[in-house]
Amino acid sequence: MSVVPTTLPQPPMSTADALALFDSLAPVDIDFMLGRWVGSGFGTQHPMDGLLEAFGWYGKAFISADEVHPLLFRRGGDIISLNPRFMPMNLMWKLHVPRSGLLNALSLPFKLALQTGKARARLRMLEHRGKTSATMIYDDLPIHDVFRKIDNETVLGVMDLKDMPQPFFFVLRHEGA
Repeated sequence: MSVVPTTLPQPPMSTADALALFDSLAPVDIDFMLGRWVGSGFGTQHPMDGLLEAFGWYGKAFISADEVHPLLFRRGGDIISLNPRFMPMNLMWKLHVPRSGLLNALSLPFKLALQTGKARARLRMLEHRGKTSATMIYDDLPIHDVFRKIDNETVLGVMDLKDMPQPFFFVLRHEGA
């Protein structure tokens, strides 16, 4: 399911074009990000394009500036929070894992092992690419997700992972919007 508004250029696009789009968008503050958000990838030919969705990624939940659930996934009819600390993020973008519905089904034991009720990230206002905007900082990983406003219910996010040569883009749409 794509949540990209029709007013935006539709992916796939080059990383340079996606960065230009990101740079053109307005920053958001922490209060704007509060709530639960439904996520989808934004294709830029990144090795992670489609991977989170294949695992059943749902989105993110921002309870407060200090209480963020960075990885929500579907498990059956439930939405669960996973602890990203033990997820092989560097391997995920280096390996070319096939994207299929079977991947989501096979990942059930993995999801059960990583399920957590504890928030694993926080939000801060940080400068990135010349603008200060709400940024999710993972507690245990060298990852920052920076958000820019598409419209009143949608943001474009860019994942900045240390040593990853190309940023990963995604869209979040406020749940219920």
